Amino acid sequence: MFKAVLNAAVASLALAGCVAGPAPQNFHSSAWAPGQSAPQTEQPDGRWYGEQASGAGAATCSASPIRLPATLSRVDPAALAATALVLSPGDRLQVDVAGDDDMLTGVYAIQNDGTLALRNFKSVHVAGLTEQQLTATLRRELVSAGLIRPLASSVSVRTIEASGVSVAISGAVFAPGSVRPGERSPEGRIGLKEGPATGDANAGRTLSAAIRAAAGVRPDADIGQVYLIRGNEYAVFDLNGWAEGWPAMDPTLSAGDRIIVPETDCFNDKLVRPTAITQPGIRVFMSNLTRGANNNAGAGVGEKTGSLPYGTRLLQGLVAMNCVGGSYMQSDRRAILISRNPRNGQSIVIERDIEKLVRAIDRDEADPYLMPGDALACYDSRWTNFREALSLASDVANSATPAIILGNAAN
Repeated sequence: MFKAVLNAAVASLALAGCVAGPAPQNFHSSAWAPGQSAPQTEQPDGRWYGEQASGAGAATCSASPIRLPATLSRVDPAALAATALVLSPGDRLQVDVAGDDDMLTGVYAIQNDGTLALRNFKSVHVAGLTEQQLTATLRRELVSAGLIRPLASSVSVRTIEASGVSVAISGAVFAPGSVRPGERSPEGRIGLKEGPATGDANAGRTLSAAIRAAAGVRPDADIGQVYLIRGNEYAVFDLNGWAEGWPAMDPTLSAGDRIIVPETDCFNDKLVRPTAITQPGIRVFMSNLTRGANNNAGAGVGEKTGSLPYGTRLLQGLVAMNCVGGSYMQSDRRAILISRNPRNGQSIVIERDIEKLVRAIDRDEADPYLMPGDALACYDSRWTNFREALSLASDVANSATPAIILGNAAN
């Protein structure tokens, strides 16, 4: 009799925790993507009831103004793209001196400090010069040192490998800062394999490659006017072609270039997929702890599970982490998405009823895209919690019975 009463008492206490917890609280300004701000309110017709994120889906988008120093001059994009590229640290050069076999002639790499250390001669600062300017500089230095005659063709310089370049990128990209597009692995350095050559088209030293190196543009980016600043000049490039499927200008970069991607007040879902200026995939954090799988490994959440194609939505991510399906007794499970608004840095926690997300006809209104660094977690269903409560009650009652027997024997 006592055991039955104890079971009922413990079960009643445990079941008190089986109800759903309070809804997450967020600042209104933390929502920035469609589907993030829709509340979990179900209407009589079975549809979701909620509003889109502020500014999302707007017919027109206004871009944040870009303020540049007055000393910069705007030029045509084609003119800036045609600007002669300057040499930078890591570039490999073939230097030929007339009448010289091995004293000065050879293959050289520009050092990290921007100098070129010629054999049997002093170091010369060359970073920032064009090939033609470097040729004239070396000729002048060698003539002044009395090592060569002042002939027009006494010195020639050819680039045989263009290295990666350091550029700065800011604005509506996922990882603004300094990037180095075009960097090559030791195995891919042509100057070590093919030997002397004339010229090198480094396909990784482009505007689109630099944007990808910064983790790609955000969905609120204004890709129709991307700023490229070089020296005292700048140009505005229209990169819409990369999202629409038609050609777009993709200039080669020089060391020291600056890129600014303006942000807008709306969300462009055409930029939530792999393109030349977005990442092919994203990494998200996952946690699926249930009675049937009391650790992530048991739930099939491994290292590769969190690597998803860019454009994956919440419901697809839940399927990837085994939160959908299985016994119908677990159909009352809930999931949360933890994200962060990149515009103001505010975090947002979104809760969804998984079964309703599967069944609702207008699920897309409450099924946001996953962004890089998002986190997903699944909660047990009420039935699973009920089973846990009964198991707990049984365990407590079984452990209490011997104590009661011992107590009675002592009396």
